[in-house]
Amino acid sequence: MSFEYMTRRRFLATTAAAAAVATGTDVKSAEPPAKIGFGFSLYGMKSIKTSQALKICADIGYSGVELACLKDWPCDPAALQPSDRKDLRMELNDLALDLPGLMDNLGLLVSDEVHRTNLERLKQVSQLGHDLCPEAPPIIETVLGGKPDDWNAVKDRMVDKLKDWEKVAAAQRTVIAIKAHAFGALHTPQDAIWLADQINSPWIRLVFDYSHFQRQGLPLQESLAKMLSKTVFVHVKDNVTTDGKTEFALPGDARDIDYVQYLKQLRDGGYRGAVVVEVSAQVSGKPGYDPIAAAKKSYRNLQPAFVKAGLRVET
Repeated sequence: MSFEYMTRRRFLATTAAAAAVATGTDVKSAEPPAKIGFGFSLYGMKSIKTSQALKICADIGYSGVELACLKDWPCDPAALQPSDRKDLRMELNDLALDLPGLMDNLGLLVSDEVHRTNLERLKQVSQLGHDLCPEAPPIIETVLGGKPDDWNAVKDRMVDKLKDWEKVAAAQRTVIAIKAHAFGALHTPQDAIWLADQINSPWIRLVFDYSHFQRQGLPLQESLAKMLSKTVFVHVKDNVTTDGKTEFALPGDARDIDYVQYLKQLRDGGYRGAVVVEVSAQVSGKPGYDPIAAAKKSYRNLQPAFVKAGLRVET
């Protein structure tokens, strides 16, 4: 299965380039098709109405968004009626925003009753994705829960429940991407690959978020090389250490990740999904947090790396 998608921005850019040829305009001045999307997760904009958040992200220059579909959040599928979904789909199209992913945090280490509820939840989130973007349904990305020290004790249980997720994903024709988390049972690149291999399905793939491996002292290039073949979604954020305490930060703030080489490794490795800014709750939960300022700053921090990697034009 190919995860490369024809984005709305790519279509518009291609059309612009064709028009430039027809009118004799210098084609080099037309925006080239982007090979990797640059998005912002609305996980960092809970306090803002979704329609406003979409416009903010488009105005800043992001090519797409990830919707946060967690329970009781603005894009919780249980809260979106057919008319809401129609409006949201029109807004995405009007703003030329891609929809590479839907975030939900479901977990595998749950009771059988909660597991059954989560299977229904996966169906609901998947249907939302098909309603909003039927031509290229977004992936569903989630962490899995547990604690790092528990991995060996719970990994087989996780496989059993993930097999049930795969059945739903295949029936719904929606990819589920699982995310290794520094504080979760699944927390290393090699274990993420192992878990995906046990399912061995195109419907169960991986999220790469280096910030969680950086916390463990794992090198970027090696971690990405291990996971890249099964990665369909990328989150980006940094870590900063102050007075001996390490917390997540906006991408680019720590200045210790070479995002140009990071993007080039993604590109050269055949990744054709989106790179999406995720604002951690360790950032958004602080007093005075400004979601618009965070989105703008993250864009300023990373846009030059996209340009240097040949994935976007200067703005």
